[in-house]
Amino acid sequence: MPTLLMCFDAPMQSWGIRSQFASRDTATEPTKSGVVGLLAAALGLPQDADEDIQHLATLRMGVRVDREGVVESDFHTVQNVPNTEGKNHRTAVTKRFYLADALFLVALESDDTRLLHKLEDALHQPRWPLYLGRKAFVPARPIPIRGLPGEHRSITQRPLDDALSLHPWLENQPRIRARQRATPTPPPPMWLRTIVDADPLALDVELRHDQPLSFRPQHRAYAPRAVQISHIPLPPELIDYHTV
Repeated sequence: MPTLLMCFDAPMQSWGIRSQFASRDTATEPTKSGVVGLLAAALGLPQDADEDIQHLATLRMGVRVDREGVVESDFHTVQNVPNTEGKNHRTAVTKRFYLADALFLVALESDDTRLLHKLEDALHQPRWPLYLGRKAFVPARPIPIRGLPGEHRSITQRPLDDALSLHPWLENQPRIRARQRATPTPPPPMWLRTIVDADPLALDVELRHDQPLSFRPQHRAYAPRAVQISHIPLPPELIDYHTV
């Protein structure tokens, strides 16, 4: 099945799973709800478009971590916070976590080629601004990325698992690339962490509660999602290959 490829690169990203008012967490990689939310913004879908949201969530998703980020936190001050009775408004301090310097290859697989092309076009010309978890966390480079070597679109005809294994390294920082080249000759393959949608009945899966059902502000709803976490080798020729 064809696969849409995206690059999530930004100085800061945030992918909450169990966020509460006073403390907002982040996963160490993009969540299904976060990716679907970004696609919905690109398409211009309203928050109450539950059927469209759930259809986007059926896309099989895989993430390859090309640069592990560092979890950091900051504080936000919120004014006029009421108590449970709607009285005694006060100022509250909330703690919010985010990922610094992370880089991801995100792949979406579907047999609906028309939908993938629609998403690709929307990512190139989004209806609403795109950001990686928070409105202040804008992408550092275009999200749609060229497919496998020799391909010129963001959609490859390779299935998701092959795309994650065969796509060149996304790293574009000369300092990090130079450090990788300093390894012994011949250089060993680089092992990258992957998180891929999986059969919930498989034995080696984890459950993530991030399958979106609704983005309505007062009625957000999510279902569990089974993922398989593993590491794949990236050979030297894909490490040295420069993507655009």
